[in-house]
Amino acid sequence: IKNFAGGESMEIERQFLVSVLPDLPVDFELLEQGYVALVPEIRFRSVNHERFYLTVKRGAGLFREEWETEITAVEYANLKDRLFPGTCVIRKRRYHLPLSDGHTAELFVHGGHLSGLNYVEVEFAAESDARAFTPPLFFGREVTDDARFSYGALAREDGMKVVHEILAGGA
Repeated sequence: IKNFAGGESMEIERQFLVSVLPDLPVDFELLEQGYVALVPEIRFRSVNHERFYLTVKRGAGLFREEWETEITAVEYANLKDRLFPGTCVIRKRRYHLPLSDGHTAELFVHGGHLSGLNYVEVEFAAESDARAFTPPLFFGREVTDDARFSYGALAREDGMKVVHEILAGGA
């Protein structure tokens, strides 16, 4: 991910819903994030209430453009007061899980209006790596190419409805 001043960056990522959590490490990060726009997604995020970021994401599926820059706590608070109408702040814990193939999975366990949602993603350096990746069994249903699944949609007050629709409606 590049800083706004450094130009755009392409993110290559696969995403999965997790129904059964693996053993979790003791260490995790507390994340809060909200949205001031949904198309493109303009997100602000707090990591452990110590670091703050503004991110713009565009696109969907395996490839997305992403720009990110660090912001101050005051800027974060100002953005938090300006949530996109009908959305909530997302609260989650992020766990870093080393995988046997050398990749690292980021597992998110949600609280607040998304309690019960567990989600994992893996970033890749190249498309060929992403396509060759064999996910561990606990990863569950892949949602990388499901247009219904985005954090912008999940940020809506009825975000869990999206998750239930995906689970009920098949792949």
